[in-house]
Amino acid sequence: MAKKIYVGNMSYRTTEEELRDLFAQYGTVLSANIIIDRETRRPKGFAFVEMEEDASADAAISELDGKDFGGRNLRVNEAIAKPRPAHGSYHH
Repeated sequence: MAKKIYVGNMSYRTTEEELRDLFAQYGTVLSANIIIDRETRRPKGFAFVEMEEDASADAAISELDGKDFGGRNLRVNEAIAKPRPAHGSYHH
Protein backbone atom coordinates (compact mmCIF):
# COMPACT_ATOMS: atom_id res chain seq x y z
CA MET A 1 0.00 0.00 0.00
CA ALA A 2 1.24 3.49 -0.83
CA LYS A 3 2.36 5.80 1.95
CA LYS A 4 2.25 9.60 1.86
CA ILE A 5 5.15 11.52 3.39
CA TYR A 6 5.24 15.14 4.57
CA VAL A 7 8.47 16.99 3.72
CA GLY A 8 8.93 20.33 5.45
CA ASN A 9 11.56 23.05 5.88
CA MET A 10 12.48 22.79 2.19
CA SER A 11 14.45 25.35 0.24
CA TYR A 12 12.11 27.41 -1.94
CA ARG A 13 14.37 26.56 -4.89
CA THR A 14 13.84 22.79 -4.62
CA THR A 15 12.10 21.32 -7.67
CA GLU A 16 9.71 18.38 -7.76
CA GLU A 17 12.27 16.51 -9.88
CA GLU A 18 14.99 16.97 -7.23
CA LEU A 19 12.57 15.83 -4.54
CA ARG A 20 11.56 12.78 -6.57
CA ASP A 21 15.24 11.89 -7.17
CA LEU A 22 16.03 12.25 -3.45
CA PHE A 23 13.26 9.86 -2.39
CA ALA A 24 13.81 7.46 -5.34
CA GLN A 25 17.02 6.33 -3.59
CA TYR A 26 14.75 4.46 -1.16
CA GLY A 27 12.12 3.04 -3.52
CA THR A 28 9.46 3.80 -6.10
CA VAL A 29 8.08 7.34 -5.90
CA LEU A 30 4.49 7.60 -7.11
CA SER A 31 4.25 11.38 -6.81
CA ALA A 32 6.10 14.43 -5.50
CA ASN A 33 4.03 17.58 -5.04
CA ILE A 34 5.48 20.85 -3.81
CA ILE A 35 2.74 22.98 -2.28
CA ILE A 36 2.38 26.38 -3.97
CA ASP A 37 0.78 29.45 -2.40
CA ARG A 38 -2.33 30.35 -4.41
CA GLU A 39 -1.82 34.09 -4.12
CA THR A 40 1.93 34.51 -4.59
CA ARG A 41 2.42 31.42 -6.83
CA ARG A 42 5.58 30.67 -4.81
CA PRO A 43 6.44 27.43 -3.03
CA LYS A 44 5.37 27.33 0.62
CA GLY A 45 8.47 25.35 1.65
CA PHE A 46 6.82 21.95 2.06
CA ALA A 47 5.71 19.06 -0.08
CA PHE A 48 4.10 15.65 -0.08
CA VAL A 49 5.81 12.59 -1.54
CA GLU A 50 3.90 9.37 -2.11
CA MET A 51 5.88 6.13 -2.15
CA GLU A 52 4.71 2.75 -3.38
CA GLU A 53 5.96 0.59 -0.49
CA ASP A 54 5.54 1.27 3.23
CA ALA A 55 9.02 -0.13 3.96
CA SER A 56 10.61 2.22 1.40
CA ALA A 57 8.71 5.18 2.82
CA ASP A 58 9.74 4.27 6.37
CA ALA A 59 13.40 4.02 5.29
CA ALA A 60 13.21 7.40 3.53
CA ILE A 61 11.60 8.99 6.60
CA SER A 62 14.24 7.68 9.01
CA GLU A 63 17.16 8.52 6.70
CA LEU A 64 16.05 11.94 5.45
CA ASP A 65 14.52 13.52 8.56
CA GLY A 66 16.97 16.24 9.66
CA LYS A 67 19.16 15.78 6.56
CA ASP A 68 20.60 18.85 4.88
CA PHE A 69 19.06 19.24 1.42
CA GLY A 70 19.42 22.48 -0.51
CA GLY A 71 20.94 24.18 2.53
CA ARG A 72 18.00 23.36 4.83
CA ASN A 73 17.51 20.54 7.35
CA LEU A 74 14.45 18.69 6.13
CA ARG A 75 11.57 17.66 8.38
CA VAL A 76 10.29 14.35 7.08
CA ASN A 77 7.48 12.28 8.57
CA GLU A 78 4.42 10.29 7.64
CA ALA A 79 1.65 12.57 6.43
CA ILE A 80 -1.40 12.31 8.64
CA ALA A 81 -4.62 12.65 6.69
CA LYS A 82 -6.75 15.38 8.18
CA PRO A 83 -10.38 15.60 7.13
CA ARG A 84 -10.90 18.73 5.08
CA PRO A 85 -13.90 20.88 5.91
CA ALA A 86 -16.56 20.78 3.23
CA HIS A 87 -16.86 24.03 1.28
CA GLY A 88 -20.00 25.95 2.13
CA SER A 89 -20.34 24.33 5.54
CA TYR A 90 -20.00 27.67 7.35
CA HIS A 91 -22.85 28.22 9.79
CA HIS A 92 -23.98 31.60 11.14
